[in-house]
Amino acid sequence: MEVFQEYLDRIDNLENRARVEEILAWIIKRFPSLGTRIAWGQPMFTDHGTFIIGFSVAKHHLAVSPEKAGLNHFSEEILKAGYSCSKELIRIPWDSAVDFSLLEKIIEFNITDKIECSTFWRK
Repeated sequence: MEVFQEYLDRIDNLENRARVEEILAWIIKRFPSLGTRIAWGQPMFTDHGTFIIGFSVAKHHLAVSPEKAGLNHFSEEILKAGYSCSKELIRIPWDSAVDFSLLEKIIEFNITDKIECSTFWRK
């Protein structure tokens, strides 16, 4: 979590900060082999140098970025969870529960799908 501390400290809303910290800590515990870093001003997780998932804070939601392939693969489940999405991200409203099982599936999908990927982003 140390790598994310400065980012977390900049989240003014303490409830939102606690939620982001909970999610990041859960990922670290559940996927201890993933790398952690701040890039493009946001916390993200990597596997063998390739992007797996990233997060950013917005006024009304936490934005989750699993790349387009992850979004497309889980689009129905994302909508069933009550989240909206754009072309590149999932929006989890601050007042909605976090669907950790869906988050886990998305991360596992990206790890498996990108196992032979040698670039940061999918081509």
